[in-house]
Amino acid sequence: MDALFVYMTAGSADEARRIARALVEERHAACVNLIEGMRSVYRWQGAVEEASEVVMIAKTTAAGFDRLAGRVRELHSYDCPCIVALPVQSGDAGYLAWIGEQTAPA
Repeated sequence: MDALFVYMTAGSADEARRIARALVEERHAACVNLIEGMRSVYRWQGAVEEASEVVMIAKTTAAGFDRLAGRVRELHSYDCPCIVALPVQSGDAGYLAWIGEQTAPA
């Protein structure tokens, strides 16, 4: 099982919680960490913008990434949400097994 940490952002704490709960309840992610207080500066549609965001880090598998990303796009308010997968190089065997168990179809 290839574990992934999926880095995402949301425009509000409420949106991040809603997305995180759906991902875990629907078994797309074993866990989603929410980190509030991030400030982003970015270029969008030709202008430099600045906004508060919430970081979401979902724990999932490589096999489940496309389903997770699709569900995030369905739930997200952004036209182009940040959804970036980072491979887990190594980790505690029990924790990695737990990710696989929690994201397996029921």
